[in-house]
Amino acid sequence: MTYIAYAVPNTATSGQTIVIDPEYCVGCNACVDACRCQVFLPGPVKGAPPVIMYPDECWLCGCCVEYCRQEGAIHFVHTLSQRVNWKRKDTGVFFRIGMRNPPPPNTKPLVR
Repeated sequence: MTYIAYAVPNTATSGQTIVIDPEYCVGCNACVDACRCQVFLPGPVKGAPPVIMYPDECWLCGCCVEYCRQEGAIHFVHTLSQRVNWKRKDTGVFFRIGMRNPPPPNTKPLVR
C-alpha cells in the first residue's frame, strides 16, 4: 500500500504578515533556509515561490527579507502595534528600527 503525503498551508487567523510577490520571486529558497521559525516550505516546483505554511508563527525578525536574493520579492505587513516610526525634528526624516538605509545617528547632545 502506498501513501501520499502532502502539506496544506495554514491560513492566517490574525492577518497576512508575510507577502511573497511571485513576479519577483525566483524560487531560490534562501528565505526558507534563513527563517528561524521554519515558517516556509520550499516551492512544490523548482523555481516556484516558497509556501508560507505557518504565517502566525512568524516573529517578524526579517531574516527572510535580508537573505532574499531578489529585491522586493518578500516583505512584511506589520501589525498596527508594530508600526513604529520616528521623525527627526530638525530634518523631518522618518525612520524605523531595522530599515535598510537608516539616516545617520543624531550627534546633538541631549537637552535636559
